[in-house]
Amino acid sequence: MTNYDEIDFSPIMALTEGEVVTHSPVRDVRLASGKVLALITLDNGRDHTRPNTLGPATLTELGETLAGLKDRAASGEIQAVGITGKQYILAAGADLSDISRVGSKDNARLIAQLGHKVLGSLSDLGVPSFAFVNGLALGGGMEIALNSGYRTVDASAAALALPEVFLGIIPGWGGAYLLPNLIGIENALEVVISNPLKQNRMLKPQQAFDLGIMDAIFPAANFLEDSLRWADAVLGGKKVERKNEPGKIERLTKWPIAIKMARGMLESKIGTVPKSPYAALELLDKAKSGTRAEGFAREDEALAELVTGDQFAASMYAFDLVQKRAKRPVGAPDRELAKKVTKVGIIGAGLMASQFALLFVRKLQVPVLITDLDQARVDKGVAYIHEEIGKLEAKGRLDGDSANKLRALVTGTTDKSLYADCDFVIEAVFEEVGVKQQVFGEIEKIVAEDAILATNTSSLSVEEIGAKLAHPERLVGFHFFNPVAVMPLIEIVKTPATTDAALSTAFVVAKGLGKNAVLTADAPGFVVNRLLAKVMGEAARAVYEGTPVADVEKAFGPLGLPMGPFQLIDLVGWKVAAHVQDTMVHAFPDRFYANENFHELADLPQVVEKDKGGRVTGFAKDAEKLVKKAAGSTPTPAAEILRRVQDGLAQEIKLMLDEGVVPEVQDIDLCLILGAGWPFIDGGASPYLDREGASERVFGGMFHTPQIVGIANS
Repeated sequence: MTNYDEIDFSPIMALTEGEVVTHSPVRDVRLASGKVLALITLDNGRDHTRPNTLGPATLTELGETLAGLKDRAASGEIQAVGITGKQYILAAGADLSDISRVGSKDNARLIAQLGHKVLGSLSDLGVPSFAFVNGLALGGGMEIALNSGYRTVDASAAALALPEVFLGIIPGWGGAYLLPNLIGIENALEVVISNPLKQNRMLKPQQAFDLGIMDAIFPAANFLEDSLRWADAVLGGKKVERKNEPGKIERLTKWPIAIKMARGMLESKIGTVPKSPYAALELLDKAKSGTRAEGFAREDEALAELVTGDQFAASMYAFDLVQKRAKRPVGAPDRELAKKVTKVGIIGAGLMASQFALLFVRKLQVPVLITDLDQARVDKGVAYIHEEIGKLEAKGRLDGDSANKLRALVTGTTDKSLYADCDFVIEAVFEEVGVKQQVFGEIEKIVAEDAILATNTSSLSVEEIGAKLAHPERLVGFHFFNPVAVMPLIEIVKTPATTDAALSTAFVVAKGLGKNAVLTADAPGFVVNRLLAKVMGEAARAVYEGTPVADVEKAFGPLGLPMGPFQLIDLVGWKVAAHVQDTMVHAFPDRFYANENFHELADLPQVVEKDKGGRVTGFAKDAEKLVKKAAGSTPTPAAEILRRVQDGLAQEIKLMLDEGVVPEVQDIDLCLILGAGWPFIDGGASPYLDREGASERVFGGMFHTPQIVGIANS
């Protein structure tokens, strides 16, 4: 077994340069019973926008604090230890910038071991320990709580999670062993693996309490007082029920079945390329037996292995893009230039337009007007919006007054003159230049001269859409991704005529909607659809050469996309996909593939068959007949299909950078991560293409110098 007290941690203390240290001051609290609880309050001295983090210097100080409290407990000065955080924050976990600079596998192991030594000592103080989770607790923050004997949570805490798998690592300070032994294997699988893979889903305090992670939940108003009173009762003999704690039968029967099912789910959903989910699965499996010390030692090795790998390096690159670059969009004009938006107009009342309306009214809380060709369509759109607001109310996400206020803000009409006082008008009509030109031509005559016009086109030229406007300078591309409420990206498209005021307004509106915006030039497909069209086109090419569709889906597995190309086409719609392919082939006939047969497929009610996991297994009968009519009979090997798509993507990204579609390759990766769900473990497309040799093959260079690879390969 590892004796953490005998380990020399000095090699990682070099990483403390620049660390914002989270201090661990202690005060004694005399409880009503007369017992004394020593309360640690983690605090880095910054406001709540800079969460407490756990770097080597922080952990070392906390370890010294806990060692001192252990001595005080032994001498009878204190009867309990509590740990909480500064306002709204317990801790946001390990300082990831420290971890990404470890320099060697040995140092990575030391980071894991230092965490285990310090946090593990919370359960070895000689007196009961309590975590009072007063706010945000992620990763190592959650593991502080798990290593404590008892846990309470503030009902208003922002989020609780073990998000490590999302970042290409595992909960490495006790989480992978302690959590399943606290709440059972099925619940632990959800928290450690499923939630991180669902766009890094977090737990609300009530969910954490219901799962049994937290022993008690109290309102924010008197959280600490209530927690201390509860702790006093526990010290006085109050029994703490833990209904999800696994017993012998679960360990013998349910545990192996749950692990087997989870493995099958992972293989069907994400393939076998991502390493961290499988490493976490292995740790959770082994947590069913053996000692805590053995569990911690396994975590030390797993974390050291993953932290030094390529997937973690790419994840850190992606994390930095999403946390920093996405929040300060490159090329966004001064926000002071933005027009104040007090009313929004949406042209159209179909599903996409209705989703826009719901998002605008919820986030901006201003009047939203929708119109369409006839009243029946308008009424259907308004009814959909009201119904969705009702669902939010039923789930408790809106109170009755707020729901009624939002409903009252949404109006629908066929009378376009009511657009007159709209500051921002966006269209969601058929994807055809002529149709969009026509509706904007009508609206421009009605709205004020400084009203902003926005098009949601996915691949058409924004400049061409605005060609017939009297004031094309007010038109911007404002391209959402489906599903509108969920996908965090908006591509904001600038034409040569677009003013800074129009652009600034678009960026401010996007931020108000809770979206990340990336500025792109007016080029076919912009960023995401141009590259997805390359992926879908290469998939179609292979099928029409004679490769079975299921084999093509498998060939794309190493790309790491959240779904195969035909599964993606089926999601976005075959008509939409056919239209995008046509647009790209028209723009770049020598580089993109489309087949007329695609349009015939798009007219069928069902094109593909899928398994229970949603993966495409083949064409439906009628589609099979249609494809046979146009396809060759020579299947393409998987390696060749993959190489073609890798090289095609590398070529397209290089051309986009040369053409100035976006300022830097980081913006392309950011778009792919936020708009196409490209996994963090790839870092978007460019680090992956560098690692796979596609960049070198296509243009004899790299997108990143030095290459984004793990310590083990650098």
